[in-house]
Amino acid sequence: MTDHLVVRVAEIVEETKDIRTLRLEKLDGAPFTPFEAGAHIDVVGPTGVLRQYSLASSPHDNDTIVIAVKREPDSRGGSTALHTVAVGDHLRIGKPRNLLAIAEDADRHVLVAGGVGVTPLLAMAYDLYSRGETFELHYFARSEQEMAFRELLEQRAEFRDWVHLYFGVSIEEQGRILAGVAGELTDRSHVYTCGPAPFMDQVSQLLGAVVGADRVHIEHFAASAETTTEADTAFTVELDTGEVFEIPADRSILSVLEENGIEVFKSCEEGICGSCVSGVLEGVPDHRDHCLSASDKAAGDQMALCVSRAKTDKLLIELY
Repeated sequence: MTDHLVVRVAEIVEETKDIRTLRLEKLDGAPFTPFEAGAHIDVVGPTGVLRQYSLASSPHDNDTIVIAVKREPDSRGGSTALHTVAVGDHLRIGKPRNLLAIAEDADRHVLVAGGVGVTPLLAMAYDLYSRGETFELHYFARSEQEMAFRELLEQRAEFRDWVHLYFGVSIEEQGRILAGVAGELTDRSHVYTCGPAPFMDQVSQLLGAVVGADRVHIEHFAASAETTTEADTAFTVELDTGEVFEIPADRSILSVLEENGIEVFKSCEEGICGSCVSGVLEGVPDHRDHCLSASDKAAGDQMALCVSRAKTDKLLIELY
């Protein structure tokens, strides 16, 4: 990870048996650069594994920042390692990046969280409250014991009156609740959701039917099932600097560019974080990422180089 910052773990809170929050501070005690609500950062833990975590703290309180880490049973070492760090330990983090920005033209903002997906929506709730915007946060968890930030949202958060908590709700009951939420929305409302993929699919289907697909903003924290690649073919990529590269059927644009000494900023390499998104000047991209919005993909003027491919024989790309 380039351009990283070493930080200290200032506080740890065991939110649930599998979710802990880490409050991070700079080594010199200086404030962090202000971040935009909904942003995430790269974090490198004790094992050297890099993962992305959303910022859960208020964008207006920059003395420290907060991330929530869920220990995953199939973790490759990232989340498990961060469950072994102690107060005083050092981590490396990257600069905040945002793919879940708050819309400026909404009559109402609806935040819908599933499980640990509440993390980026917390920062958005802080920001929306400070702006005086009309918003509400709907947070679903499997049980009371598995709900992170419960005490904060029920008792301490200044926006607690705009929070709705749901425990152990079935998929059918989720649908009924979301249908009720949809009844209060207009085509000027915006929806923001993060959580397991099936949960976000249901939110997008029910609320998107009212507000429109381009007004449902999704934050993925894991790649979905792999895209079928049997029909992939080779294509050509030309950079705006004039360099031309052949992309084989079994290679990504990112890997070919790196092999040829072209520096591209990268992080997750799974189409989630958005770090390798670059401009498309000519050609039609075949989007396979989970970081660009539906409207971004429809515009066709940018793509994630780590996973997306081409629908045309050639792409002309501008690296950001």
